[in-house]
Order: sequence, then C-alpha cells, then structure tokens
Amino acid sequence: MHVVAGVLVDDSGRILIAQRPAGKHLAGMWEFPGGKLEPGETAVTALARELDEELGIAVDPASFEALIRVPWRYGERDMLLEALVVRAWTGEPAALDAAAIAWHAPASIDPGLLAPADRPILAALRLPWHYPISPADASPEEAAAWVLAALARGERLLQLRLPGLPKETVRAVAAQVLPEVGRVGARLLLSRDIEGALALGMGVHLSSAQLGELAARPLPLSLAVGASCHDARELERTSRLGCDFATLSPVVATASHPDAEPLGWPRFGRMAEAASLPVYALGGLGPGDVAEARLHAGQGVSAIRGFVQEPL
Repeated sequence: MHVVAGVLVDDSGRILIAQRPAGKHLAGMWEFPGGKLEPGETAVTALARELDEELGIAVDPASFEALIRVPWRYGERDMLLEALVVRAWTGEPAALDAAAIAWHAPASIDPGLLAPADRPILAALRLPWHYPISPADASPEEAAAWVLAALARGERLLQLRLPGLPKETVRAVAAQVLPEVGRVGARLLLSRDIEGALALGMGVHLSSAQLGELAARPLPLSLAVGASCHDARELERTSRLGCDFATLSPVVATASHPDAEPLGWPRFGRMAEAASLPVYALGGLGPGDVAEARLHAGQGVSAIRGFVQEPL
C-alpha cells in the first residue's frame, strides 16, 4: 500500500499534525495528514487531493519538497509512506476528517504520541544535514574545544567518540559541554556508552556490534539514538530497535579503512531509500557532499576529518 503524507510548515516553522479519529486503526494517535494513492495517481496528485479532503486547503503540487520515504509493516500489511513538505497553501486548515489538528514546533512534539510509521518523518524534520564526529585521538581538552567550536559554527548534531579514553573521562568531557549544547538547542551523542548517556540525559550512538546485542531501544524517545551500519541487514535491525537515524559506510574509499570495499553512491542510495529511518552517508565525505547524499535518499553527511574547521 502506497501512502503519502503532507508535512505542512507555516511561516514560524511549526508543523501540523492530525489526530486519528475513533474507530480507525491507531485511533487517538497523531500523524501527518494524507492517505492512500488511488489507481493512476502520483504521490503529488494524491497529496493535493487528500489535503483538500482532510483539511480543506488547496495546494500547488509543484511546490512540494521530498522529505523521506518510509517502508513500514503494520501486522501483515506492508506500506510505503512517502512524506512531502508543503510550505504554501490557500485556505485555513480544518479538521474535516481527523479528531483534531494542532500546530507544534518540531522539537516540542513527543514522538510517542505519533503513529510508529510517522516517527521517522519527525526525525527527518528534526535532523540537520551535518553529523560531525569528534577526532578519535583528541585529548579531553581538545575534545571539549572541538564540541564548542562545532556549536559556534552552527552544527546541531554531534557525536563524541573518544575510543582511546576511559569512559569516565569521556563522560566528564560530555558533562562539561552539555550546558552549551543545550543552550543552543543542539544534541550531543555519546559513542557506544548507553549507561553514560542515561546518566547524563543525552543521546547515544550505537556500534554495529551493539545492534545484535539489544532487544529494544536503549533510551527513551526523548533522547536521540543513532547507529553505525554497513549493510541492509544492519539498517533493518536499527529500524526494528526504534533508533532515530543511522550512518551507512563507507560510501567512498577512506584512509582510515583502506581494506573496506566502498558502497558507492548508487548502492548507498538503494539502501538508504529502502531503510525505514533517516540515513547519513559516512566515509571519505565532507560538507560538500551533502547535495549528493540527499540526491541519493540520504539525510545528509557524517564525517570525522571532513568537518574539521569547515564552515557551514
């Protein structure tokens, strides 16, 4: 079943969500408005029709922006949920089909209130195009300075990965910079350290090995969870655990992993489009590769060296 959803964004950056009415599957949960494609319809024509029927607004299909495609399974039913951003319309949205509608800033929405298939859409809206990773050989002082410099450049999603240092030391670095991270509305993820992330109230980035050890999402929905993936099987496991996003690598050859076979952009694109969550391209890339990543269904680019002293 092919379903299309509209992400209406107003001039202040708020988005519209609709509550499913009584008597329907997942009644009471919130979702992005839309519906099933009729025979012969494209996603854009179907969404224009659905927004007219559900909200009473007229939209220009030429103005839609692709956001993410989410393959999903509800019970025995397979679904492809395609989300399109809508920034202009005529008329005032009204709850013609939903129990209620509401406007919220994306950061203020509790993902637990959304239908499960709609949560990756919210994640894609919230996530930036850049996901820098700290230099692995940095000292505690250098790592703290790296975080603060990245925040000053405008980065809003960062991973603190210092494999050569004790966990307690890395946690101390995180605790030192977290006030500034919170002040600018950014998110910092600890590499692999689930206990530390819980203790500090921050996100975690899981290794591919941890994916096979976990039976459920390790942190509440209010804290970000990312994961490192290298193939479609790991991406599927990441989605099943309820992670918010993944990195997929290596896209191109890298000096740090010279023996790893690069995926290349076409293969990356196929796997990212088939994934049920946002996917960052990683491996030999930098900010200049964002357009290519998004062209191939990626959320953006993640890198270690590629972001060193690179302005946004």
